[in-house]
Amino acid sequence: MSNSVITSILHPLRIGKHIAQYPIVQGAMAVRVSGANLAGAVANAGGVGVIATLGIGLDSPYFDKRKRKSFFTANKLALIDELKKARNISPDGVIGVNILVATKDYAALAQTAAAQGANIIITGAGLPLSLPEYTVDYPDVALVPTVANVDSAQFLCQTWQSRYNRLPDALIVENCQMIGGHFTQCEQADTPGFSVATVISQLRDYLEKHIGVMIPLIVSGGICDRSDIDCMMQIGANGVQMGTRFITTLECDADPRYKERHLQAHATDVVTVPSPVGKPSRALGNLFTEQVMTDSSTLEGRCIANCLEVCLFRDKRKTYCLLQALSQAARGDVENGLIFSGTNVSNSKRMMSVAELMAELTRSPNISHEGDYKYSEVN
Repeated sequence: MSNSVITSILHPLRIGKHIAQYPIVQGAMAVRVSGANLAGAVANAGGVGVIATLGIGLDSPYFDKRKRKSFFTANKLALIDELKKARNISPDGVIGVNILVATKDYAALAQTAAAQGANIIITGAGLPLSLPEYTVDYPDVALVPTVANVDSAQFLCQTWQSRYNRLPDALIVENCQMIGGHFTQCEQADTPGFSVATVISQLRDYLEKHIGVMIPLIVSGGICDRSDIDCMMQIGANGVQMGTRFITTLECDADPRYKERHLQAHATDVVTVPSPVGKPSRALGNLFTEQVMTDSSTLEGRCIANCLEVCLFRDKRKTYCLLQALSQAARGDVENGLIFSGTNVSNSKRMMSVAELMAELTRSPNISHEGDYKYSEVN
């Protein structure tokens, strides 16, 4: 994208009945990388703090490793604890919960999040076609699905309208070429001229002309600094979701070794590996990813929680146990665990507080001598 002069003002982000001071949504990172400490701090600093629910009960006192069935109860109880803790940290901030549609306790966690005061429920890893059913008694809870293209957004909106007479309160749009963790394979990614700007334009056109509404669009993937944020606003987004930059904050819930690994990483360290959910994922290369990509038999040999509706590891003995891999890394074993990361990992230079990072992201960008703002390229 060429440089241009614009009025650089970050407007508040309204999602349903909830208003964040800044249009920055903290990404959900599991297992227990983005918990109450990080979410509460981001909410306090004017963004949308998000608790990741995947495996949230794994290291809690509620999970008995001898009884796999206790995992789902542990997730529910641990989520209640994390929401209370986050709300204590940020009594008035906007706090969300991210739930994967592909998990077996998706419905139970959605109901729990709504009942326990989450302001927003964000979903990923599938289209949440029945989500409004689980929150019907809590109309103030905003519902924000993640989509990769116009077709999925259209199908979701049509389904919700016909079944529940409602629409999403916002949509998170994946930049499939840059997002960390699981991503939807972009059929158009190699098409000349393809960009996240194209998807945003198509979505905005569909929502305005065919639905007649202005649903906030939030771009996720590859956003690391203020110029990237401004760039997304210029192409028509209402907000951004950022994950990787928040890992190297003091409040991030992961082990310090996990954070340090991100500080040392470069863009060339990011690799794409298969996942048991059947989607590709981006992570930092290490011994674990080398073993995954060579189909090594030395990986974790058992399903520890039976957490996914469809799991290539559990059902076909392919790939690996996702929970085990993610939790291993978050606990600090950065060679033998899975470290999800976006492509812009090298933009984190040092540890800082969430408040300091948010101040960096929300202050006006530098202006060159020619009077132009400097923007990074949008892929």
